[in-house]
Amino acid sequence: MAGKIIDAKEVTSIGFVNGVVKDEELLEKAEEMATTIAQKGPIAVKMAKTLINENQEIKKGLEKGIAYFARCFATQDRLEGIYAFLEKRKPEFKGI
Repeated sequence: MAGKIIDAKEVTSIGFVNGVVKDEELLEKAEEMATTIAQKGPIAVKMAKTLINENQEIKKGLEKGIAYFARCFATQDRLEGIYAFLEKRKPEFKGI
């Protein structure tokens, strides 16, 4: 938006993208990322996607992000995440 052309290395280093891959590696990398995301708490993932997709003003987005965080905090998945961490095991999120 500033009109500055930046290369893939810089875009990655500033955190604008997760990484850059060759065309022939794209599908495999996308599947890896999808698998990683699918292992996260489904409620938190859904709320994060909603915030991103609504493309709103920053102040409203931050307010909604705080509200969504509070909603996630009240779920059984939060407890599962805590227990899994303490027990050093992979969490089994149920979306509740």
